[in-house]
Amino acid sequence: MERRPDAPTSIAVLTSGGDAGGMNPAVRAVVRSALHHGIDVHAVLEGYVGLVEGGDLIRRYDSTHVGGILQRGGTVIGTARSTAFRTREGRRRAARNLVDRGIDGLVVIGGDGSLTGANLFREEWSELLAELVEAGELPRASAEAHRSLRLVGMVGSIDNDMFGTDMTIGADTALHRIMEALDALDSTASSHQRTFIVEVMGRHCGYLALMSSLASGANWVLIPERPPATDDWDQLMCSVLRAGRDSGRRRNLVVVAEGAQDRHGNPITVEDVRDSLARELGEDARITILGHVQRGGSPSAFDRYLSTALGNAAVERLLTDGPDAVPQLVGIRGNQIVSSPLMDCVAKTQDVAKRIEAQDLEGAMLLRGGSFRDSYQILVTMQQAAPRPTAAGRTRFRLAVVHGGGPAPGMNTVVRAAVRLTLDRGYTMLAVRNGFRGLRDGDVREVGWMDVSGYVSSGGAELGTNRYVPDRAAVAQIAEVIGAQRINGLLMAGGWAGYAAAHALHEQRHVHPALDIPIVCLPMTINNDLPATELTIGSDTALNSIVSDIDKIKQSAVASRRCFVVEVMGHDCGYLALMSGLASGAERLGLVIRSENADSVYSTGFIRALFEKEGGELWDSREAILGHIQEGGDPSPFDRIQATRLSARCIEFLAEQLESGTRASAMIGFQSGRLQFTDLTSYPSLIEPDAQRPLEQRWMARRPLARIMDVW
Repeated sequence: MERRPDAPTSIAVLTSGGDAGGMNPAVRAVVRSALHHGIDVHAVLEGYVGLVEGGDLIRRYDSTHVGGILQRGGTVIGTARSTAFRTREGRRRAARNLVDRGIDGLVVIGGDGSLTGANLFREEWSELLAELVEAGELPRASAEAHRSLRLVGMVGSIDNDMFGTDMTIGADTALHRIMEALDALDSTASSHQRTFIVEVMGRHCGYLALMSSLASGANWVLIPERPPATDDWDQLMCSVLRAGRDSGRRRNLVVVAEGAQDRHGNPITVEDVRDSLARELGEDARITILGHVQRGGSPSAFDRYLSTALGNAAVERLLTDGPDAVPQLVGIRGNQIVSSPLMDCVAKTQDVAKRIEAQDLEGAMLLRGGSFRDSYQILVTMQQAAPRPTAAGRTRFRLAVVHGGGPAPGMNTVVRAAVRLTLDRGYTMLAVRNGFRGLRDGDVREVGWMDVSGYVSSGGAELGTNRYVPDRAAVAQIAEVIGAQRINGLLMAGGWAGYAAAHALHEQRHVHPALDIPIVCLPMTINNDLPATELTIGSDTALNSIVSDIDKIKQSAVASRRCFVVEVMGHDCGYLALMSGLASGAERLGLVIRSENADSVYSTGFIRALFEKEGGELWDSREAILGHIQEGGDPSPFDRIQATRLSARCIEFLAEQLESGTRASAMIGFQSGRLQFTDLTSYPSLIEPDAQRPLEQRWMARRPLARIMDVW
């Protein structure tokens, strides 16, 4: 980063609007990034109220002020609505408070209203200073020294309704809170064969409702962007729920966004849904309104990392942009940190709400983006009680799904999505038990729509998995089974050994004609060590598990003056170690995170013993090897959603190959923020020959961030 000579020497950070999980990591990142670059940083307490009132509400911060806040929910520097800041007099007072402290750079973390107010403040800045000078409240020299206010925004909102970023700070944490509630309700609903209606937040945005429905296997969802197509929406909903009951489903779950409406713009409430169920089905449905519980709790691992990366990026924008530069919003697209003109993002965000209000629903869906629309279409299919009738004369291809490699949270989610999306195409789906060893032995059976009911949220792998890679003789046996079972296409959802096994079959397709079928590999491993993708399904769940355990370890370390050395999995890949360090606040002393294969000499035990020896009576040292607990647990919302989305794309890929008469094989993955397919033939050229990791690991570019945050 090339810092401008006229860059600010003092900046401030504030949080405004509704609180969101991840605001504290964002504040921490702004403070430590500023200090890293040698500039003063102030925290504005109580949002715009503190900016207007000044005094002790604007405090200079150092690194210790933000120690220990990363895992805390809400915002420790406070947030409040300010009627005074909405007045010119209030903004004039705020300007003086900043100039008095030499501050001419501002980072605002909030929603569209908070960011709009900040931009107005910036636009008026020179006029406000001129008025202060004229009134004798500010020396002319001070005004001359701070002619402009640099501004960068970050979106802190659980609604995920802002343009310029794929995810807003707090949205992933809110999904975690929602999923905890929905998973808990699911067991009760199933036990009593009951229907639950759950209202979730989101204002004009149905993101939380849509994604929580996709991740929970909800049976019906109502969102603002896609109202029911007919006036008798209640009868349509009840007919679908009734069909589910008739097929053997024990529970019904309806998710309603707080801004849900019918096609005429009239609100649809949870009470409306309950009354419809009573009238049409005779069910005594129960209502649960999650309310502000969705905002609270410790931020998820993703929100901790996202906020940290955005906070650092915000400071760098302040130091590299000129005094007259257009204010920027920093966000994330794919896995890349990006910036966009702030007010363009605000205008497009507000345009969606206007389109919904004007009933331009197609326009609203287009503005939400492709992944939002795709997720909705997938959910519509998954919510059906049975597959759609197959068109007469359509070829009934036979697909199979198999796991390979170690277990990864989300494997069952993939199977559920693959089975239902395959059956809905009129194909037959076969499930292979016990990985490629089971495929070799012919442990294959046909599966139906309801066979995968309940799979969406369960951890582990119901079909079983192992690290078996077939040799040439076993490949020949597998070819015989594939021929006998008339398998036309194969979905391999797994890790390192699964990719190797799939490639072994693909290589022998010219030797064994039965293997001349399309194969697609879906990346599933907690290690994030596979080629042709920047992210693997299962790694997010593992990170959340690691971070949760480290939060407990940190409490013990503080209470007993201990230094902990924590060993995490990863084999030859350090992704889990680096990301858990960023997300947990591991620092040089007090907590050290070590990847299991980091070094053969500097083992976990050696490092612990070294600290114990050198620490003397200052501290004790302990080691904690987290082990296979990292592979367990129910998949996180992110892993459930992405497992479903990737499964849909893989089934589409196989269908396109079969229906066009081609036989290409591929690996699906996230590349530069997009889902892309890479030819399976290239697999050997994409991996390191003597290590279990790909040649390209883009997450390695995040290592400097660890040093800036003093996480190393």
